Amino acid sequence: MIIVSKFWTNLFSFGRANAITIFPVIFLKYAFFKNNADLIRHERIHLRQALELGIIFFYIWYLVEFVWRFVHFRDFEKAYRRISFECEAYTHEHDPEYLSRRRIWAFWHYL
Repeated sequence: MIIVSKFWTNLFSFGRANAITIFPVIFLKYAFFKNNADLIRHERIHLRQALELGIIFFYIWYLVEFVWRFVHFRDFEKAYRRISFECEAYTHEHDPEYLSRRRIWAFWHYL
């Protein structure tokens, strides 16, 4: 499910993201992002990751990994971009066939 909500997108991303996935919903900041196939694919990769790990564990892991990397890099953007889930999603967001051939726990490769 995709919902356009600047409020929720800003709340969950501290105003930094154009889209965010809170299982099972993809929140988009603006309606025109519905036409951005790469952005939607990126968020759908996160949906698959969350299903694989169990939804609650996915978000705990995501947060712990972000905090760990933020402490290491002392830079929000670097920490965010180096989260294993984000590395996988950014690497494959341009590939329309990725989710059909993606192996389970593929994010593990990016740790």
